[in-house]
Amino acid sequence: MLKTVVGLVTVLFVAGSAYAQEATHARLSPDDLKALTEARIAATKDVLKLTPEQTRFWPPVENAIRARAEARHHRIERLRHLAEQVREGRFDPVEIMRVRAETLSERGAALKQIADAWQPLSQALNPDQKQRLRLAAMYVLHEVRGAVERRRMEMMESEEDDVE
Repeated sequence: MLKTVVGLVTVLFVAGSAYAQEATHARLSPDDLKALTEARIAATKDVLKLTPEQTRFWPPVENAIRARAEARHHRIERLRHLAEQVREGRFDPVEIMRVRAETLSERGAALKQIADAWQPLSQALNPDQKQRLRLAAMYVLHEVRGAVERRRMEMMESEEDDVE
């Protein structure tokens, strides 16, 4: 049991660090983003300790995680481009609303896709696996929130520096 807990904590640390690192660095290369995605996939699979019967449900989950990561990367690039236009004073407020609406629709579709992919595997997990998955998700969400908050503070400090 202790070995399992230590392994879980290690995997959670790696996954959480990857999320936090991604959120705090402005530009990661496509290879870096791919490596982070692969690390998340491996960490998630390791946390679950799938049985041979459960592994048949894993490929759709893995594909959905990759697709969501790729879509996220494209959204971020689109937002960077839009932010650049805003900084240069050449933007259309209506276009910003349209881009935001498209982004929300895409995120909703990606979330539905990942939920649909997880459903069969989730039903096949035993109670211990479900608990490990919940713990991993809670830890990663905590790390992501912290990274977002740190990024928000950096942006506020940067804006204050610009005013002075």
